[in-house]
Amino acid sequence: MTATPAPHSPRRRALLAATEPARTLATAGSMAALLPLLRWAPRGEPHPVLVLPGLMASDLSTRVLRGWLGRLGYPVVGWALGRNRGPTQEVVSELPLLVDRLAREHGTSVSIVGWSMGGIYARRLARRAPRQVRQVISLGSPFALTDRGMDDSPGARAYQRLRPVGGTGRIHSSRTSLARPLPVPSTAVYSRWDGVVDWRACRQEPGPRSENIAVHASHLGMGHDPAVLWVVADRLAQPRHQWRPFERPTTFGLATLFPAED
Repeated sequence: MTATPAPHSPRRRALLAATEPARTLATAGSMAALLPLLRWAPRGEPHPVLVLPGLMASDLSTRVLRGWLGRLGYPVVGWALGRNRGPTQEVVSELPLLVDRLAREHGTSVSIVGWSMGGIYARRLARRAPRQVRQVISLGSPFALTDRGMDDSPGARAYQRLRPVGGTGRIHSSRTSLARPLPVPSTAVYSRWDGVVDWRACRQEPGPRSENIAVHASHLGMGHDPAVLWVVADRLAQPRHQWRPFERPTTFGLATLFPAED
């Protein structure tokens, strides 16, 4: 068995970054091939789901993910704030209002799925309004970046450049580390093959209601990767007050989609 190169190797980081587009296209192909199996994904109680896009992306990037969740029976919405340009004053002001509106309209708390920077927003929202947030699922979100210190990954450099744009920075700032367990159930999905952000910054401290799940996805392919879609469906299907850690599926050979967690 060939040993996996060290995740912090500069050569490996450069290779992963260079192959992100090709691997993302490959993910789209695997999505089409595995679509029949995804029909067996868990389904749960319908409740509102908010999907937040990554840095410099818009709701267009989460269309596949939202369409998938809609077919599972969830009332799902995007953030409708255009391109994600970082924690601008509009984002800081509007996101809490959006979560509040969804919770009031549906009479129940909201699950938030955040991709990359969207997951950072999601974790801050959960700390700010835990009664309105049912759970948080982050996809390749480097919320522990500030704890680890800036690295030389493409994502870290982009986040560094955006710091002055953030205005108040309230989405990011907190006396409590974003990597610590949230007051609501939380799942952090990460990939050692992420070519945009350091995968180690995408993991949280494990706890009774917090977990990390490894997948094989590229960063740009997270939103339509079959393993990621299965994880999101499985987590949303958890009964509201009976959350349990994720168990890799064993049927149809789906377990091969999930590498072992460190």
